[in-house]
Amino acid sequence: MTPYILASQSPRRRQLLEWAEIPFDIRVANTDETFPEGLEPAQAAEHIAAGKALVIAQQAPNRTVIAADTIVVLGDDIIGKPADRGEAIATLLRLQGREHVVITGVAIRRGERELLFHDRTEVEFHPLSEEQVTFYVDKYRPYDKAGAYAIQEWIGVVGIRAIRGDFYNVMGLPVSRVVQALSTF
Repeated sequence: MTPYILASQSPRRRQLLEWAEIPFDIRVANTDETFPEGLEPAQAAEHIAAGKALVIAQQAPNRTVIAADTIVVLGDDIIGKPADRGEAIATLLRLQGREHVVITGVAIRRGERELLFHDRTEVEFHPLSEEQVTFYVDKYRPYDKAGAYAIQEWIGVVGIRAIRGDFYNVMGLPVSRVVQALSTF
């Protein structure tokens, strides 16, 4: 039995923990991903991650659970996962030529002990045409991704003008901070 459980179905988070050579099992937490009004974006991401970690920790109280939630913030708006093709295209068109912030909240929990933190990365897109955005959405179908994109896919390769912060945070997990946190947890 491995000491860690990743409470996520994200293939990106799975890949990042594998790259860090952290042994883990996966258990998916079907939780409510809403948050109380009035929370700052970072608090909202931590709140959702904490909910995921709690559900799995109750099922496996002697294991350390790692959970995360990633959100995209443009101005004062939190941009979640797109509901459909039209929303994905509209979201990406809003991001073009602008800077937004990607925040990943992380919860590490074992029994009643919990550590919460977040990481933030600033990302700026080049202006992309509607044709380019539509190509990306139709080919990659980013409906399960906050902000309607994955930085490691085509749109990140051709569309990202600048990034300030942890690249892997934009993929969905600030893995170096997770490794550091696990070593002291």
